[in-house]
Amino acid sequence: MNSESLTLPAPSAPSPAEAPVEPSRHLAGDLAIWVFICAELLAFAVFFVAYGVARARHVDLFNAGQLTLDRNAGAINTVLLITGSWFVVQAVARLRAGNARASATRLLFALACGGGFLVVKVFEYKAKFAAGISLSTDTFYMFYISLTFFHLMHVLLGMVILILLWNSLRRGPGPTTLSSLESGAAYWHMVDLVWIILFPLVYVLR
Repeated sequence: MNSESLTLPAPSAPSPAEAPVEPSRHLAGDLAIWVFICAELLAFAVFFVAYGVARARHVDLFNAGQLTLDRNAGAINTVLLITGSWFVVQAVARLRAGNARASATRLLFALACGGGFLVVKVFEYKAKFAAGISLSTDTFYMFYISLTFFHLMHVLLGMVILILLWNSLRRGPGPTTLSSLESGAAYWHMVDLVWIILFPLVYVLR
């Protein structure tokens, strides 16, 4: 047996088709929604800074005002929004797996959480207005009402977006449905994030 018969062929380099494919990475949703979210976060940041400055100038007034707020209502709303965000995450995951019906069901659960948030907030406002509290009562209540109402409007908008997405899923997903759902999910998470900052800032921190 000569030496040439023992020579093994060198392994060939894998063809492009055989090479492992790295999963593509992209920003979930449309770029436009992220620009909008950044603008909204900037608006809330300005609001929070103004609140902090006013609080530093009127510590006793703000401490006294905080004692009149219903922290249990605020805590319930925190749980509702976080739970709603979890259902939205599940809705996106179900649609990525090709199950539009399950995705639509998760959006309904998220909407129920948003509805619960609205109900709790309405009762909270009702109690304050019945006590004669308004924007003009003092600086603390001016910030409390305006900040929470501004956030409430964002919850309402988020619910409108989820309703439109649910209706789209119910009729049957199209080529842009996943991107639209990711965009709506990003907005809903922004609303949740703002509340997670707003609740301790206005209701708890002293």
